[in-house]
Amino acid sequence: MKAKVGVTALALLFVAGLWLIAAPFVTGHQPRGAAYTDATVNDLWVGGLLSGGSFVTLVAYAADALREITGRGKHAAD
Repeated sequence: MKAKVGVTALALLFVAGLWLIAAPFVTGHQPRGAAYTDATVNDLWVGGLLSGGSFVTLVAYAADALREITGRGKHAAD
């Protein structure tokens, strides 16, 4: 149960990071063709760090889960 909550939280953080990256452009706060505003740069950095960090953590969790599953298979074959 704890694993499901953790994975769900990481997935939500990943989506939130993606939204922070897209929001200035989707909502029209960043004018097309203009230099990036400070708020846009901040959203891009925070969103990138948030989505990147959560993605790396999700991949690490998946790799650990696969390692555990293959370990169980090896023990069952013995």
